[in-house]
Amino acid sequence: MRTEPVRTTVNQPSDAEVGPAERVDKPWGHEEIFALVEGSYVGKLLFVSAGESLSLQYHHAKDETIALVSGQVEIDLGASAEALRAVTMSPGDSVHVAPGTLHRLRALQDSVLVEASTAADGWREDVVRIEDRYGRLGTTAP
Repeated sequence: MRTEPVRTTVNQPSDAEVGPAERVDKPWGHEEIFALVEGSYVGKLLFVSAGESLSLQYHHAKDETIALVSGQVEIDLGASAEALRAVTMSPGDSVHVAPGTLHRLRALQDSVLVEASTAADGWREDVVRIEDRYGRLGTTAP
């Protein structure tokens, strides 16, 4: 017996809007911020080109979970630069990055990741770069 899918109507507040995600160009690719509630949470898609790498960094307050949608990446994780361990992620894998955890993504293939994180006041500046191949060390520049 074949059943029809259940369809649900969600009541949206009258001020709800549909619009494009905010695109932020980065030296390693770009990100699209598709959800943002200041002081609460942010959702992003990260598009990282093969061979490119994000900074080795940590955050004071930002708590994030990252999942790989497509491609393949390697992520370095650790409490210090000396304690970093590299883990290869495949589509469907996810990782929780707690505040203070050093981390860096390297794309082994063109990759798309989804990131859900906290968005406390100043979240865009909550990055401490330890290493950066694009000359952004000591800055919060995109």
